[in-house]
Amino acid sequence: MRKTDAPLAVSVGDPSGVGPEIAIAAWLAGESAGVPPFYLLADPTLIEARAHHIGARIAIAETLPAQAARMFSRALPIVPLDAGHVDNPGRPDIANAAGTLEAIDRAVADCLADRAAAVVTCPIAKKPLYDAGFRFPGHTEYLAHLAGLHTGAEVTPVMLLAGPELRTVPVTIHIPLVDVPKALTSELIVTTARITTADLKTRFGIARPRLAVAGLNPHAGEGGAMGVEDRRVIQPAIEQLRAEGIDAFGPLPADTMFHARARAGYDAALCMYHDQALIPAKTLAFDEAVNVTLGLPFIRTSPDHGTAFDIAGQGIARADSLIAALRLARRLADSGTEAVAA
Repeated sequence: MRKTDAPLAVSVGDPSGVGPEIAIAAWLAGESAGVPPFYLLADPTLIEARAHHIGARIAIAETLPAQAARMFSRALPIVPLDAGHVDNPGRPDIANAAGTLEAIDRAVADCLADRAAAVVTCPIAKKPLYDAGFRFPGHTEYLAHLAGLHTGAEVTPVMLLAGPELRTVPVTIHIPLVDVPKALTSELIVTTARITTADLKTRFGIARPRLAVAGLNPHAGEGGAMGVEDRRVIQPAIEQLRAEGIDAFGPLPADTMFHARARAGYDAALCMYHDQALIPAKTLAFDEAVNVTLGLPFIRTSPDHGTAFDIAGQGIARADSLIAALRLARRLADSGTEAVAA
């Protein structure tokens, strides 16, 4: 099977969250919503029970990845897990940890073996995984670990939030705001920008990516009057990137770099901390933003939301972000170096 013919592999995420429901809703949306063929790595019994619970009329077919695309129009293809799942909507359960990780492991293995064109992950919850002995900070770091096992080298993942009007990259991610100045280094900024540039070229088809680099402090430090990090850490990184031929510019005051006219001047915004990147991305495209992991030897996208335990099992979870993640994964898998828009 050629990569371009292969379906997408979707890991179910934490089954106590909305993962099963948005996967069901995405399949029901079908071709009319531009949903490409995918198969779900999950416990078929749980998916059938959840569909019944929320009143969704679907056909389910247990299958292998090679047959998934052919049956997609008739039934939701499910590749069964060895580990079963407990169906407790809204109540995370340590008993589900093994299946949650198995779904991720097998989706990655299928993608690396060209049985799948890309990995699309539904949201996971960290606490039940930690309680079961999981020792990675989160989903992205675990995917980087799996990629490293495949490549035999350390893999540095980079988070990109992609929407119809904006791409943002947080240089530091899930750390307290008070720790950001200590974690932020010129080397980290340069590494993040290199990986972002490489993937924008090879996967998004942008020949010469333009990176707008945000400042850390208000007014990008105002010449040192509001903090020295912009001048001492961010500016040297930009100078090094430009010396390497990367079109990076800044540091820019973050409060003026996300309006429409400013966004027309760059292909991605490099932001210094989590909320600086995610607030504009989610404000502009809350239901359509997609989390893309750069720097991996396979394509990975994900909805830009969490498990939503508070609404799990109610049949009201929207599949918009998962559908956007599926569409983008398919386009990245198909495009190679042809230009595509996020």
